[in-house]
Amino acid sequence: MAMANPQAQEVITCDLCVKPTQQFCNNCQLSLCVDCVSKHVDKLKYQPHDIVHFKDRKVDFPECEFHTNQRCEVHCQQCDVPVCLKCIVGPHNGHKVKDMPEIFNDKKKKLEKETKEIESTIIPQYKKKNEETESKLSIIMAEFDELDKEKENHRISWHQEVDTIFNHLGSLMKSIKENLLAALNSHQSKIKNQIPDMTQTVQQNKEILKSNNVSAVTNYKSKLQEYRNMPTDIDVKLPSLKTNTVQGRELNLEFGEYKASLTQTTLSSLTEEVFYLSLQKLLEQAKSITTIPTGVIPLGHVACVGVDEAWVSGGDKTIRRVDIHGSVRDTVTTTCEDWPNDITVTRQGELVYSDGNNRTVNIVRHGRTETLITTPQGWHPDKLCCTKSGDILVSMLTSGRSQYKIVRYQGHTVKQEIDRDDDGEPIYKGGRYTLFVVENNNGDICVSDCKADTVVVVDKSGRVRFRYDGTPARRKKSFYPAHIVTDSMSQIIVADFNNACLHILDQNGQFLRCVDNCGLDNPHGLSVDSEGRLWVGLGLSGEVKVIQYMK
Repeated sequence: MAMANPQAQEVITCDLCVKPTQQFCNNCQLSLCVDCVSKHVDKLKYQPHDIVHFKDRKVDFPECEFHTNQRCEVHCQQCDVPVCLKCIVGPHNGHKVKDMPEIFNDKKKKLEKETKEIESTIIPQYKKKNEETESKLSIIMAEFDELDKEKENHRISWHQEVDTIFNHLGSLMKSIKENLLAALNSHQSKIKNQIPDMTQTVQQNKEILKSNNVSAVTNYKSKLQEYRNMPTDIDVKLPSLKTNTVQGRELNLEFGEYKASLTQTTLSSLTEEVFYLSLQKLLEQAKSITTIPTGVIPLGHVACVGVDEAWVSGGDKTIRRVDIHGSVRDTVTTTCEDWPNDITVTRQGELVYSDGNNRTVNIVRHGRTETLITTPQGWHPDKLCCTKSGDILVSMLTSGRSQYKIVRYQGHTVKQEIDRDDDGEPIYKGGRYTLFVVENNNGDICVSDCKADTVVVVDKSGRVRFRYDGTPARRKKSFYPAHIVTDSMSQIIVADFNNACLHILDQNGQFLRCVDNCGLDNPHGLSVDSEGRLWVGLGLSGEVKVIQYMK
């Protein structure tokens, strides 16, 4: 009897491992081997399980939504919905269908794949993004804290500007008052002094008339015309105080010829650069307004005080305050063995100077000198800058001039040190020559590194923003930057010792122009007064030139 060859059958494996299936959980619709039954029950121990032999399994088909008591044993591929037999011969007639167990297994595998991707890939990505966002939040909050501090500093500064306007107005009113009162008092004195003289003349004339003395009458000299010419009245006109206020936009004040205004400008679509240009522009040619002989030879440093005065220092211990006419208004004898390494002025107008030999930075208050800072052993203070926040930037060097750094002091406390870049390399070359330092309006710290023949600008955190080597100016001799200053437009102005000129850059290091037509031989000392004029010291002559370079 011939035997038929048995048909090869597909082996159904356990859903939890690769062993052949022997059991089935009707509740969970899982195929299980004998070894995995207990694992499955333990893993989902709070859920009921109906474990049967695989051949006795019950496939859980969903009920049809449209036909009562009908089970959906297949899945319509075209409509992607479970369907019963009545559906197949009805609305889904001719549609391709798959058995529900096959669809179940396909969907389950897809579900497992999606679950694995969400758990192993997407959730970690979200967690990472959440941490990054948390970090951004912290940074933004810290930056807004700094902005708030800066805003409060500007509030103080603006209040000071208003106080300056009204203090100037008060001084002007006082001066006009004193002049008018003096003129009126003088006029009154002339009138008052004539009355006794006229009274005496009247008495004398009456006596002559009574006596009938021929000689007295004929010799009489008339004073009538003199008395008729009464002293001319003084035309007293008080200047009127006019104000014009547009709330939130503009404040205007006039007193005689004195005018002051505060204007709030909304940038709207204007760029910051256009806004700057609308305020002020560089003159086509800078012009020297005056030359002030200081008598300080050699002259080393200049620090403006207000409009028409500046402190100057040079080859001796004394610091002098001179006005625009060359008159010495005040002197300070310093503690220096030779001369001050640098001088500057605080926002309150107090004089500050550095004494390199004694390692001190000193301030002059009410005529008395106080020590503000004593630098660490082996480090000597050199150039100075008082910042808008009230800190002091000090350029320092070691005794052997092998190391240089910029240190920010808040009172006696070191707040920041700037000497190396992100790669740990020295930012400044230093060496034999010094570092001149100034802060710009945006918080940048601008330094003339004479040894490197370069201006180095770092941001408020100490990271290098740019370097300027003088090349765009196309001068004949090599660039030798020395004294450096910034103005209200955030422009950087640096004295070029070799080429007897000034380089003007914008706050991003873009070269704008040179000031080379004002006879700036041997420029030592550079400062800007409150009217935006440059005061440039000339080292060899001891003169200071006041230069108008902005419209």
